Amino acid sequence: MQHILEAIESEADRATFEGLELPLTYRAAIVRIEDQEMFAGVESKDKDPRQSISIENVPIPELAPGEALIAVMASSINFNTVWTSIFEPVSTFGFLKRYAKSHPDGARHDLPYHIIGSDASGVVLRVGPGVNAFAPGDRVVAHCLSVELESPAGHNDSMLDPEQRIWGYETNFGGLAELAIVKSNQLMAKPEHLTWEEAAVPGLVNSTAYRQLVSKNGADMKQGDVVLIWGASGGLGSYATQYAINGGAIPVCVVSSPEKADIVRSMGATLIIDRSVENYKFWKDTQTQDPKEWQRLGKKIRELTGGEDPDIVFEHPGRETFGASVYVARRGGTIVTCASSTGFMHEYDNRYLWMNLKKIIGTHFANYREAFEANRLIEKGVIHPTLSKVFPLERTGDAAFEVHRNLHQGKVGVLALAPEPGLGVTDQAQRDQVLDKINWFIEK
Repeated sequence: MQHILEAIESEADRATFEGLELPLTYRAAIVRIEDQEMFAGVESKDKDPRQSISIENVPIPELAPGEALIAVMASSINFNTVWTSIFEPVSTFGFLKRYAKSHPDGARHDLPYHIIGSDASGVVLRVGPGVNAFAPGDRVVAHCLSVELESPAGHNDSMLDPEQRIWGYETNFGGLAELAIVKSNQLMAKPEHLTWEEAAVPGLVNSTAYRQLVSKNGADMKQGDVVLIWGASGGLGSYATQYAINGGAIPVCVVSSPEKADIVRSMGATLIIDRSVENYKFWKDTQTQDPKEWQRLGKKIRELTGGEDPDIVFEHPGRETFGASVYVARRGGTIVTCASSTGFMHEYDNRYLWMNLKKIIGTHFANYREAFEANRLIEKGVIHPTLSKVFPLERTGDAAFEVHRNLHQGKVGVLALAPEPGLGVTDQAQRDQVLDKINWFIEK
């Protein structure tokens, strides 16, 4: 891999990249099919990604039409990586087998190991037939939407394609590796003012937050909307906080520590609820919620907003908070939901939904246009990645463990081919301008 890294660091031309000899194997973070039952009977919170994720050498797969092989400089950890590593709620090997049966090119993905990871920044090394927008040597980031676009159902919104999958979760050959295979439609230009690790972290969460909060396919946020944002300093919530502030909305940021309150405060948020101080207990036990705690949350929100309830609740914790979210949304308000990091089986009192004309909208990642728009805002320096910690590829298990146990602030990055943090910036002038405006861009 050293010759590939040298070509990248020297910013070699297209001909040089086309002439690079590819290795037969590459290092990748994988889980194995034989380990699917290793956590049987273990509580979700006690499952340990460090036990299931390993770094191994794997062969380079064949490149299909419309695909690109990229040298991955950096990647990041998402909750879907955690779910893959703890085989929850289902083993992802089922996704790979279904892909193999549904599409001829999917057969390559049905392997006894799964190369994980749904984010990447890097450089194009090879392109398959039919790829014209990108060429070897291009510096890129990859979003995680993999679709076939052979059905008219997905032509207006590619997230509705019946063959829509999340790369590195429902497909193989993901981004937590030295090389990765993506569909060329997943590629976008790398923001020139970002390092490799900074560029790698926004792809999934930034696009998800854009669709969930800004897009007409989500909450369709407008100026003046009061937006309750759970986990506002985290990997997803930090982007929602930025979109609310930049879009003229009024974010009410829920965080879990004074340190995380400082992060959203430095972003420009002023209305902050620290759960470590308020100590909300929405569940009396594992089966019974406490409506009085919902009421207490609603009262706190109105104290902060001058008597207004949230127009939009930005939901992603799931089971722990969903009942409260439905309750506190204003009459006619919207609860927009994705992910469910604390549990997928939501419970809420439907009286507060139907009698108050509220709406629940489910969103999932972003379509091609939304992902492009979200990345464009990163390129323009309007939205900024939040990066709290960077691990080398060989410590991917440790990185996933931190996300699983919520020990992180913002996103957790992983270096693949990049030998150290801080590399990859090609527009220092823009970077200086961005850093002059903000002090939370990179958490050191």
